[in-house]
Amino acid sequence: MRLAVGGGEIAAAGAAAIGVVDDKSSATDLVTQHDRATEQWLVDELRAARPDDAVIGEEGTAISGTSGYEWYLDPIDGTTNYVHGHTMWATSVAVGLAGDIVAGAVAAPALGEVFAAARGAGATCNDLTISAAADVTLDRALIATGFSYDVERRRMQARRVAQLIDRVADIRRGGSAALDLCFVAAGRVDGYYEEFLNVWDLAAGELIAREAGCLSAPIGGTADPSGIVVAAPGVFGALHDVVATTR
Repeated sequence: MRLAVGGGEIAAAGAAAIGVVDDKSSATDLVTQHDRATEQWLVDELRAARPDDAVIGEEGTAISGTSGYEWYLDPIDGTTNYVHGHTMWATSVAVGLAGDIVAGAVAAPALGEVFAAARGAGATCNDLTISAAADVTLDRALIATGFSYDVERRRMQARRVAQLIDRVADIRRGGSAALDLCFVAAGRVDGYYEEFLNVWDLAAGELIAREAGCLSAPIGGTADPSGIVVAAPGVFGALHDVVATTR
């Protein structure tokens, strides 16, 4: 939580003077100097406190370790929102051991919220316990999703939305996978699915959702972590079936 909050404060301080905006995998995959500066601060803090741990960050950090612990950093999840002045962006920090995420935090400075969880200890928002929506079925569900930066992938994802839209109450596109997952955890949306994600997009948010009582699984029913469905128990099965069988 300290790392996520501190990183979020650095990013938020830069929001008023974003400066140069670069792109990575495509013209819509944006990165700013504040993404890089926030990640560097997170790495420096971790190296000082946990020098034997591995660290993986969205902006290129790849530090091996000997302790068995591995940290996953997303300094600004939702950079496009950040650049455009939207509030849906966050700093996400998670730590895993032996392949399992054991703790995570997502700080959303523009929303004034910090989501957190530790394995087996439940999930919180601003230190208050949160839980997934209860007694919701797919036809009454509000579902969140996201889109790839690749044009062809986006077209395929749009076709899936078209096939899903008449089976649910409505669909939301927030622009931050970490916050979409936290919103499922808090019952603000009833389910979330997305493909072509990276481990730093998912690590903290998925744990927070699971600790809040949500269910999750890969879209294709494999061990591939790049596509995921996360939802309240009453919605999960039906949502997963629809998403997994439509393209």
